Amino acid sequence: MKHHLTFLRIYDIFSPYKNYNTLKTMSNKKKSIARNLFLITLSLFLFSCAHLGFKSSNSVADKIITPELMKQHIFTLASDSMKGRNTPSPEIDSAANYIAGVFKSSGLQTVNGSYFQKVGLGIISLAQDNHLKISKDGGEISFKIKTEFTPFDMTGNQEVNGQVVFVGYGITAPDYKYDDYKDIDANGKIVFILKHEPQENDSNSVFKGIDETEHSNVSQKVKNAIAHGAVGVLIATDPLNHTSLTPRGFPWPSLSKTLPKDALPTVLIDDEIKKVPVVQVGEEVIANLFGDVDKLKEIQSQIDSTMQPHSFVIENATVSLKTSITVEDKSSQNVIGYLEGSDPKLKDEILIIGGHYDHVGYMKQHADTVDYIFNGADDNASGTSAVIAVAQAFSAMNQKPKRSVLFIAFTGEEKGLMGSRSYVNKPLFPLDQTVAMLNIDMVGRNGIDSLYMVSEAACPDLAQINEEENKEIGFTLVDEEKLQGGSDHMSFQKKKIPFLFYHSGLHSDLHKVSDEPETINLEKAAKAAQLVFRTAWRIANDDKKYKLVDSKTLF
Repeated sequence: MKHHLTFLRIYDIFSPYKNYNTLKTMSNKKKSIARNLFLITLSLFLFSCAHLGFKSSNSVADKIITPELMKQHIFTLASDSMKGRNTPSPEIDSAANYIAGVFKSSGLQTVNGSYFQKVGLGIISLAQDNHLKISKDGGEISFKIKTEFTPFDMTGNQEVNGQVVFVGYGITAPDYKYDDYKDIDANGKIVFILKHEPQENDSNSVFKGIDETEHSNVSQKVKNAIAHGAVGVLIATDPLNHTSLTPRGFPWPSLSKTLPKDALPTVLIDDEIKKVPVVQVGEEVIANLFGDVDKLKEIQSQIDSTMQPHSFVIENATVSLKTSITVEDKSSQNVIGYLEGSDPKLKDEILIIGGHYDHVGYMKQHADTVDYIFNGADDNASGTSAVIAVAQAFSAMNQKPKRSVLFIAFTGEEKGLMGSRSYVNKPLFPLDQTVAMLNIDMVGRNGIDSLYMVSEAACPDLAQINEEENKEIGFTLVDEEKLQGGSDHMSFQKKKIPFLFYHSGLHSDLHKVSDEPETINLEKAAKAAQLVFRTAWRIANDDKKYKLVDSKTLF
């Protein structure tokens, strides 16, 4: 762009032939030019100062976030003494105390007087009184638990009786223009639902081809059924694409001779979700309700070929369904450190930087010579250590960020995002004041030069900041949609909060005893944490509002 400046000659100003108005006009022009030049110079100066400020903060952070620091945290959290940090367990409590100790020594503040946010949990056991009966044509048939029906872990503790409504895949998905509940009344009924999604093996399916979406999740199907008024749920494997119709439900130890007695499901108590009886049924129940399995295949084929619901009331049949469970109250905790922002207005806005610190525990039945501890070094001692290291770097800055920052180590991710779900259910700060969530889960393996990101389609403005800050770090950033689910950012995404998800990719040691601290690429883990710091520092020091553009890409 060319800049046209007016240069005034002394002759033009002081010539006796110039009248007063001319002189006044020329003087005003000089003042205007001088003012514009001053403003341009000031803007450049301020930009330079801000740039130097970011450069300075990055330099300080890089001296703090080192491979040596990452090693200290990772080797502590993934040590054998932590026994795999199962939720809940004494060992995960030890890990929580370690993280809280680092937060405290770094100068982070508590929230509500504690570094811990309680997460209420329940250990579910299957009780004795369970039944499934179908009354039809004047007779009643009772089905056998385990071989013909099995309760799921999300089942309720009650008995229901009523008509059965077939609702296809049990999906209501406005984003895909599909609704199995269209034109059918499920209120007060027991619904029969197929697993999976329409056109499961069709790469051209509107449900993201052969990749599963959120709507294939059994828990989502149950929530949708309850939202439509269902009082009970029968679930069957869809026979068109699957040959085994075994009613697996949940593998209850009380129904098995080989499972450890304490291999019980853990649920989130404060989920505040209504419970109804939920069971998986096998071929015998299908044949009784539909005539035979081939008839159900035919109905499923019609749904898949037309992408239209074929829901209907199953006439002349009523079901009596009862599931009985006991709940043992337990608890775990998220670990939270708070850094208050410096700007009088922006400090009310919250940036969350988090990752889960739990893993899957250890094998209680093992030979003495066998490694039995699932250390979870990459999953997710590496991500937790990055959260801690970034917190230490933020705390070390002379100038605090404008926005407030919340550093959270989430519990129970491996049990179903329990810590993050609990937080968004009962947030410590209003969710509408939470500007973004940065999730760090597994950043210590695979090639040192690449890092997977899930963000570009969903949160392009955050992705752009991250890409700009990565120029100094030098990762090849791979936007990988297949890694989008199964981590704590999903809890925030469901509340419409913009996010970034940092991940270094899957590997053969995942959820195995071989995920040891010695396998971690400490330099890569440190680089990832440095990138998170840079991006977070940018976000915490601007006043922009970010948007979650495309939530469909997450599932």
